Amino acid sequence: MLRWLIGGGREPQGLAEKSPLQTIGEEQTQNPYTELLVLKAHHDIVRFLVQLDEYRFASAGDDGIVVVWNAQTGEKLLELNGHSQKITALITFPSLEACEEKNQLILTTSADRTVILWDCDTGRQVRKVSCFQSTVKCLIVLQRLNVWLSGGNDLCVWNQKLDLLCKTSHLSDTGISALIEIPKNCVVAAVGKELIIFRLVAPTEESLEWNILEIKRLLDHQDNILSLVNVNDVSFVTGSHVGEMIIWDILDWTVQACECNFWDPSPQLDTQQEIKLCQKPNDISIHHFTWDEENVFAAVGRGLYVYNLHMKRVIACQKCAHDSNVLHIAKLPNRQLISCSEDGSVRIWELREKQQLAAEPVPTGFFNMWGFGRVNKQASQPVKKQQENAPPCSLELIGDLIGHSSSVEMFLYFEDHGLVTCSADHLIILWKNGERESGLRSLKLFQKLEENGDLYLAV
Repeated sequence: MLRWLIGGGREPQGLAEKSPLQTIGEEQTQNPYTELLVLKAHHDIVRFLVQLDEYRFASAGDDGIVVVWNAQTGEKLLELNGHSQKITALITFPSLEACEEKNQLILTTSADRTVILWDCDTGRQVRKVSCFQSTVKCLIVLQRLNVWLSGGNDLCVWNQKLDLLCKTSHLSDTGISALIEIPKNCVVAAVGKELIIFRLVAPTEESLEWNILEIKRLLDHQDNILSLVNVNDVSFVTGSHVGEMIIWDILDWTVQACECNFWDPSPQLDTQQEIKLCQKPNDISIHHFTWDEENVFAAVGRGLYVYNLHMKRVIACQKCAHDSNVLHIAKLPNRQLISCSEDGSVRIWELREKQQLAAEPVPTGFFNMWGFGRVNKQASQPVKKQQENAPPCSLELIGDLIGHSSSVEMFLYFEDHGLVTCSADHLIILWKNGERESGLRSLKLFQKLEENGDLYLAV
């Protein structure tokens, strides 16, 4: 096992930012990931990771292969070969009802216009479909209806045996970029700058055929939608290329809230909006969301923003969290957040409440007698207003994981086995809790000594 002390920050690249890149010292006392394992099996960009169970995960990318790994040891368990071009989507799949053995299954789609169902316990291909007219970009499983959907230039509905049940007509040359499930047998599809609501109609006594109906188109975004996720039982959220975040009602599909000013979340009293004119569109693109019961966390350009669902405002931000665009974020326990970026770094943040400044003392004495105190009170009004508008929380950097030499595409968090990252450098890195791993090694050593009879307890 290679032991690595995580350290060091980097200087911001390009033009100076209003909020400079936050750095952290060599110590990183709050960062548990002080050891790493480098996993090599891919020979192109690794874009996808999916957790299979408590100790296994699968990786896939532009080389067209799928690799199954042990998250504890880093051991390569299986290599699945079947696609001739890059993989475009990867999801877990419920076990087939006809199978007695409940093995772990996954679905993969590729630019070769095929979908393959794999058994991750044996490595065999269960089924393969090659009838697509375009590349499938996203997949979703609707377990309640016992079907799964594929999204490309059209939307197709399939059963567990990979039989096509129904499909829409050609939607767009840009294709469906994301899919989520919502109530009433409906799904939401992101197609360019539009959201399309589809309803699935299951077979009945009158009609034995499945059907999929277009119910509504939502046209509130001004640019292409890059991210679409369910937040809770009452809402879902979308983010666009030009930094628009819209929170939608999950039942009637109306706009609950909208945030379009991520580039400057706290209102300025005296300055104009010249900052926005200087922003490149890519600097404010919303690439990814995560959430908890109270907040939506957004990866906006190079920054991280925390949007409170109850207050309907940004409560914390790091405008320059990374040197390049943030591609993936995840919420951890203890108010922590992890982010990875095109700059090759993985950073850990903690959401903290800011300490309130002490109240301004009331002027007394001689000057107050003559009214001088009023002038001071008036001067303090803009300061008070600015404090009220300022975000009440902050994102503080507590860990900086530097191991990849190129863009980090995404990551998985295992509570017991650490953090897994994949990158354009063709590598997967398994980041380990150094203190925990040291304890496990000591325990194994004592167990081995005891088995060999070399461990004697002093009387």
